[in-house]
Amino acid sequence: QVQLVESGGGLVQAGGSLRLSCAASGRMFSSYALGWFRQAPGKERELVAVVTSGSSTNYADSVKGRFTISRDNAKNTVDLQMNSLKPEDTAGYYCNAIRGGALGAWGQGTLVTVSS
Repeated sequence: QVQLVESGGGLVQAGGSLRLSCAASGRMFSSYALGWFRQAPGKERELVAVVTSGSSTNYADSVKGRFTISRDNAKNTVDLQMNSLKPEDTAGYYCNAIRGGALGAWGQGTLVTVSS
C-alpha cells in the first residue's frame, strides 16, 4: 500500500510563502489521485487541493489563486505551493491518496503557522 510523509511546514508571516512536499512509497503511486487536506484547531479536516492521475487540479475556494498543487510521478511526490499566506491558513496539513472515493492511511502531517 501507499505510505505518505509530509514535510515543509513551519512559521511564516502573513503574505509569505511555503512549499509543502509529500513523499510516497508504493509502486502504484501514479494511478491515484492525490489530495492535500488541512485541519485547524476546533475544526474538521477539509480538502484543500486535489490533483488527479491525469494531473488535472481543483482547489477549495478559500485557497484558489494562492495555492498550487503538483505531482511528480518519477519522484513519487506531490507538492503544495502556498503563496500569500493568511493567518486563517494556520493548520496541520496532510496529504492522502484517493481512489474510488476512498482515502488511504493518514500520515503524521506537517504544521503551518501564519502570523499576522
